[in-house]
Amino acid sequence: MAPTDTKKAEPANQGPPKLSDYKEILDESTFEQILEMDDDEEDRDFSKSIVYGFFDQAENTYKKIQKEIDDKNLDELSALGHFLKGSSATLGLIKVKDGCEKIQHFGANKDETGLIDEPDTEVCLKAIKKTLDEVKVEYRKVEKLLRRYYGEEVKDEEEKPEEEVKEQKEEKPKAEPKKEIQEAKEAKETKEPTKEPTKEVSK
Repeated sequence: MAPTDTKKAEPANQGPPKLSDYKEILDESTFEQILEMDDDEEDRDFSKSIVYGFFDQAENTYKKIQKEIDDKNLDELSALGHFLKGSSATLGLIKVKDGCEKIQHFGANKDETGLIDEPDTEVCLKAIKKTLDEVKVEYRKVEKLLRRYYGEEVKDEEEKPEEEVKEQKEEKPKAEPKKEIQEAKEAKETKEPTKEPTKEVSK
């Protein structure tokens, strides 16, 4: 009997991820309302433009929030949180929306629920900074999911905690020139004047 070839079946080309598997970060029913606007279910150009536009918007808003944290501008922080909360809610990004709502409340000198006053500006700023970091983590998860949904290849990278490692570059002391080179240099600088040839005096 001829030996049978036992080839391992190559994994079939997997389609887009099932959105129903990511209910903790994406409201499927809300996102499907965006998908319904597409004329072509294969290309989904319209919904993709909305989603990718949000990615740009979110990145810019994160930078603005960080700037306003540095400037200690709570009013603007509350407005930015409210703005991004609305955009993320439109797409059904649950945890991003929840985090942005907290930033909105902290910026209004409230606690994260928005029900209790928090008059201490520094406490609010610290809470906003912490919440912004959390929002970014959740945003990266859903961003990766949606990029894959639209056919983009996204590598799975292990999320490592940002370690504040300051690399101190030690300047190496300049090596002193070797003795021979130094002596040659000194000799060049202190050359003896050339002696003029002595003229013979005629007797």
